[in-house]
Amino acid sequence: MVIAYEGGGVNGDPLYHWIALAVSTVLMLPVPVAILAGWTPPWMRKRQAGMRLRAYGILCFYAIMLVNGIPRIADASFETVMVCMNVGLGFTAVAGVLFLLSARKDSVARAAGPVEPREG
Repeated sequence: MVIAYEGGGVNGDPLYHWIALAVSTVLMLPVPVAILAGWTPPWMRKRQAGMRLRAYGILCFYAIMLVNGIPRIADASFETVMVCMNVGLGFTAVAGVLFLLSARKDSVARAAGPVEPREG
């Protein structure tokens, strides 16, 4: 069963997808790009070991927005939208792995403690 909206397509009004894409770009993109450029947010300064992995994980979540939104904006076929949704699930899995790896890297760095400079 395929649900058809007023315009005849199954993807709904593209304006809603544009708005979601714009909001996610404004909210999700600046921080990971800044982290990858070398900036560390003040609330994450104690957990710097896995910072880059966290940034890549957030970018994976942003990629989910792109992969799910762009086919709907382009009014792609139902099959294309479903394939893109499955690709989005892959990005979700990758993001989860990256977040777990960053937590592990942080815990290993915390267990090692601060490194004292060597004399000599």
